[in-house]
Formats: sequence, structure tokens, C-alpha cells
Amino acid sequence: MRRNAANTGNPMIMHVITNFTASAGAETMLARLLHGSTDERIIVVSLIGVSDRNRRLADNPRVSYVSLAAASLTALPGAILRLATLIRKERPDVILCWMYHAMVAGSLAAGLARHGAPVFWNVRQSLDDPASLTRSSRVAIAAAKLLSRRPTGIIYNSARALDLHRAYGYTNQNAVVIPNGFELPELAAPEPRAARRIGIVGRFHPQKDHGTFFKAAAQVLKTHPQAVFSAAGNGLVCDNPEVMELIAKAGLPAHAVDLRGEVSDMPAFYRSIDLLVLSSRTEGFPNVIAEAMSYGKPIVTTDVGDAAVVAGRAGIAVPPRNPQALAEAMRAFLDLSEAEYARYARTARERIENEYALAAVSAKYSKFLTA
Repeated sequence: MRRNAANTGNPMIMHVITNFTASAGAETMLARLLHGSTDERIIVVSLIGVSDRNRRLADNPRVSYVSLAAASLTALPGAILRLATLIRKERPDVILCWMYHAMVAGSLAAGLARHGAPVFWNVRQSLDDPASLTRSSRVAIAAAKLLSRRPTGIIYNSARALDLHRAYGYTNQNAVVIPNGFELPELAAPEPRAARRIGIVGRFHPQKDHGTFFKAAAQVLKTHPQAVFSAAGNGLVCDNPEVMELIAKAGLPAHAVDLRGEVSDMPAFYRSIDLLVLSSRTEGFPNVIAEAMSYGKPIVTTDVGDAAVVAGRAGIAVPPRNPQALAEAMRAFLDLSEAEYARYARTARERIENEYALAAVSAKYSKFLTA
């Protein structure tokens, strides 16, 4: 990597991210990369803010954080000007922008700063169903399309995302697919078990389509009353009237779903379930699938982004927004014998070990950013 002219020490990378207070896939992946970085001075600039959770996950004294406190589109122009000033001051060797708002802000700020450092984009979302995204995100996606020739290169976290963005009009040809990476947890010797406890992980958002999950769960209970459902994610709590309305409309008894909200101990959650379900309308590379698989949990997922690719033979993929198909896939796992379930569990763990180890993914980032 090119050396910073103002700093003869280690090279410097500046990460620009939309919101480092969130705990979704992009933020978690950035924190993992920060945690494993040993040879760089690093600045993380968040357009909105930085959470203690993400600082703890990164756990790297080489990282400094800057919050631009731009929580609305009207605050974005001022944030871009402050970011340009920061780029001129810090003179990073590489700027890596995570997600659409940061891609737009980082590219414009780098142009204003006239620093000349290569700017890369990191696209974390597919475009299977843009209507499920917020209006702000759709505006940022369109703005990024107009700027898509500018970055030195674009990283996509799924092949589906690359294909759909090119079809949408993203024109940069220096593009690569780098999946998310994962540290493998230590696992105790598995005890014989059949699937019974079904979990879903994801913030309460139209993109995640919890309504379809609740409808499928209601269908499953009619034939498999022993099934237990647990839902983790911001907003998935009993005092959220929108969640309770979806559960009621699905015909699902309120007590049938353990609404856990934001869970601080995700390893314990993954260990507690037998099967992970993803009901999303759109995704890029869904972290929760690979995380659950690293704990030896099979998968039922909608066929969005690279979800089916990640699950491989450890899961079943169904069309999105189809409660009947989702229910049938869950039943298939509930009907497995203990030996059959154990085979799926082994396949899940081995796939993450062989394809998505964090060290290999980190090396791919370094190679692309320094080429």
C-alpha cells in the first residue's frame, strides 16, 4: 500500500460508514475486520454515530473514531464538508466507503478534498426487492448509480448483489465479490437431538418480512405443536404494537413466539436453537445465516441475495413472501431423525470452516485494496 506522505509510519485506511451505531451485517463485518487488523493506522468515520457495542467488537487500539452526527438527509451536505476537511487533515492512503449513503458522501468529500487517495465502495445489499428498503436508501442507491464510475473499485458481499447492481446501472468494471468472514466458535461434543426450537434473527424492518415468518410459524404449529419459536432483533418485543399486530394477523398465539428484542449474548442464542430461519425480501450476504451455521445450525431461508449459496447443502431455500413454502421447509427439518439432523449440523459447520473463515476473507480485502 502507498505510504501516507504526512506519516512515515504504517499506511492509513479510512473507513466511512453510514451508521456505526447499528448492529447489522455491515457494521459487524467492519468490526471484525478492525479487530483483526495489525498493521494499519485506521480511522472510522460514521455519518451518524458510533456505538459502544461496535467499539467493543473491534477492540483495536489502532482505531480512532469520528462521528459526523448527520442523522438526516438535510444534515448530509454539512457532513460531506466536514468529511472533506478530515480527509485533507488526515491524508489517508485508502478510503473505503460502507453502504450507499457513505458511498455518496465519501466520494463527494474525497473530490472536494482533492487528496487523490483511492476511494473504494463496499456494497452490502442486494436489490431483490428495492420496495422493501427505506425511501432514504432508495434515494442513496440512485445517487450512487450516478457516481458509480468514480470509485477505484467496488466490493460486493454477494454475487447476486453485483449482478443486480450492474443491471440497475452501476458501471464500474473494477468489481469483486468478497463474502463476509467469520471466526469459528468452539463447540462442545454434540448431543443427539431432533429439531424443535426455531429461531429468527434480524431487526424489525419490512426488509426482514417478519409477517411471512409469523404466518409460516402459525401453519407449522397446526401440524407440529411441539415446535418452539424465538425471535431476536431490535424492535422484536412484546410492547411493540406493530409486532403484536403482525402476530395476531398471522393467527399465531402471542405466547407461541419468544420475542427477545436486541440480544447481547448471540452465541447463547445460537446455541439455544436447532434451526435458523431467514424470511427476508432482500439481502446481500446475510451474516446471521453463516453465524448460525458456525454453531452447527441448519438453515431455512428465502432465496434472496446469496443466502441460498451460503447455506448450501446445510439448508433449504424457498421463494420470498411465501408463508406456505417457508412452513413446508421448517416442517422438513422438524421431521428429521436425530441422525439426519446431526448430518445437516455437521455440514453447516464444515461449510463455514471451508468457505468463510475470517482470515481468508481479510486477506482478500487487503489484496483488492492494495492492488
